[in-house]
Amino acid sequence: MPARKTYARPQPGQRNAYPVGKKPERNASPVGKKPVRKAHKGRWLWLWLGFTGVSMLSATAGALLAVSLSSTPLLQSSLSPDEEAVFGGNEKISRSSLRLPELTRPVNILFLGVKVLTSDLNTSPEENLGYHALVNSFEGLSDTMLLLRFDPEAKKLNLLSIPRDTRTYVEGYGVTKINAANANGGPALTAKATSELLEGVGIDRYIRVNVQGVEKLIDALGGVTVYVPKDMKYRDESQHLYINLKEGKQHLNGEQAMQFLRFRYDKFGDVGRVQRQQTLMRALMEQALNPTTLARMPKILSVIQSHIDTNLSVEELVALVGFAVQTERSNAQMLMVPGRFSDSGPKEISYWLPNRRRIREMMATHFDQGYGDALEADPAYLNVAIQDSTGEPEAVEALITSLREAGYRNVYMYESWREPLRVTRIVAQQGDDGSAAALRATMGFGEVRVESTGNLNSDITIQLGRDWLQKSRSARGLVNF
Repeated sequence: MPARKTYARPQPGQRNAYPVGKKPERNASPVGKKPVRKAHKGRWLWLWLGFTGVSMLSATAGALLAVSLSSTPLLQSSLSPDEEAVFGGNEKISRSSLRLPELTRPVNILFLGVKVLTSDLNTSPEENLGYHALVNSFEGLSDTMLLLRFDPEAKKLNLLSIPRDTRTYVEGYGVTKINAANANGGPALTAKATSELLEGVGIDRYIRVNVQGVEKLIDALGGVTVYVPKDMKYRDESQHLYINLKEGKQHLNGEQAMQFLRFRYDKFGDVGRVQRQQTLMRALMEQALNPTTLARMPKILSVIQSHIDTNLSVEELVALVGFAVQTERSNAQMLMVPGRFSDSGPKEISYWLPNRRRIREMMATHFDQGYGDALEADPAYLNVAIQDSTGEPEAVEALITSLREAGYRNVYMYESWREPLRVTRIVAQQGDDGSAAALRATMGFGEVRVESTGNLNSDITIQLGRDWLQKSRSARGLVNF
């Protein structure tokens, strides 16, 4: 039986307006060897550097073309015509240029990180290792779910984390956890469930990577430096999973990074894992997304090729990476599906219950989808939490007093932030970057970040750094030594 088409909702009260992924219709010649005068040496040096850069990009493009022609296809699963239609029938999203491919329009990519164990499959006796080993497969539950929007018009990269325990409708299976969609129907069914959850958003392509692929990718990128917020220690002999990380700033290899991502034995459970995913992804973007990464793409693809399944062509993949490399880090925004934990008893299933009103606002603001209400920007109604990294309670109280005098009535100390910060982070926890920018203007210090690493119940979380100490001491005429 053909898969049912999922329809978007372009405005409140109007349903079944258009299928997922569809928009409604609208009425030198070589330079001779001549002597170069001394006055022009600088000019020729810059010209030489420019030609060198172009040559490097051209060489990279040639290498990538060779990869696309000679290597195993990145698509490791077959899609039926109905499933291809879920992703817009592979409508073009990029074009070739003289140097590197580039995006032609905003693109939404569904990313699924999949973990499959031998216990999830029907293994033969000789394959039974005596424990639940990881399997190089894509046909399991989604351990990580992200919707990424690459927007060349706004020059923004938006990333929306979808907690795997999110309660939503999955076609053919009713209301269940969204991570079951991949195991039951692959990327197309997951895309339909994601669109259903997120106001009918169109999804252009998908990427599935298994756990081993993420580990190999991080190793290929040279590792990643993050601040581990606390000692993480856990043993699971049934999976041969051993986590042993110490608190503090460290450079993690692929295996250690997977320990950081897979640890979830804290008070926030799966949502705590989402926050650590965003921390690690922010670090990877700051450290690895640069022109040298583009040059290493052929090697990176060859390393993870057997661990990735995607309906992106190599040209499209390079266009996406090229766009990400050129995106200002302040324009890389990390969101999370707004919601709350369900009240779960001993025999009840634990869910992340999505907040539909906030999803509407978020999708309208950051994914150009539907019509959401304007985000509330009145300081009196904002919920502002403070996480202190300075270790000076008097400084926190001084900031709370200052903000309340400025009209921010609901400001409070939440908990300490373990990582010592030089610059204060003003975190738009619910995606309201306008209110976060206004708060930053009131404070006169700090940097705005759109991510979900702060207090889950806040609109804005201030992760207080030492720049506030300098500002407050200066205002009081004190000298810093």
